[in-house]
Amino acid sequence: MNPFQTPGAFSWSELMTPEPEAAARFYGSLFGWTVKTMDMGTGPYHVACVGDEQVAGLMQTPPEQAAMPPMWGVYITVSDADETAARCVALGGKVLVPAMDVPTVGRMAVLQDPQGAVFSVMAYVAG
Repeated sequence: MNPFQTPGAFSWSELMTPEPEAAARFYGSLFGWTVKTMDMGTGPYHVACVGDEQVAGLMQTPPEQAAMPPMWGVYITVSDADETAARCVALGGKVLVPAMDVPTVGRMAVLQDPQGAVFSVMAYVAG
């Protein structure tokens, strides 16, 4: 198992920005990332790699969120996204985006802790 996909580990970072190509060039130069572009069915998705290891994604801000400033989000690996969302609520947090399937990747949800910090959780498919 990939160590980043161990429950409790930070496993992925993702940038939503109105200018993903410019951001890919900037972060590629800054961190020495190589950036590969793939089509996720909703437009280009840029995957940043350190060597052969995929470490982050960069994507176009969705039109319905156009007023949102560019932002990095983080994913924390869990064994069950639905159970984690329910536990978050039980501990005083909020579910901002209910658990949903991400084809070929896993099941994710966007949560908020009681202090207001937003983060995503991902239960990866076996593989």
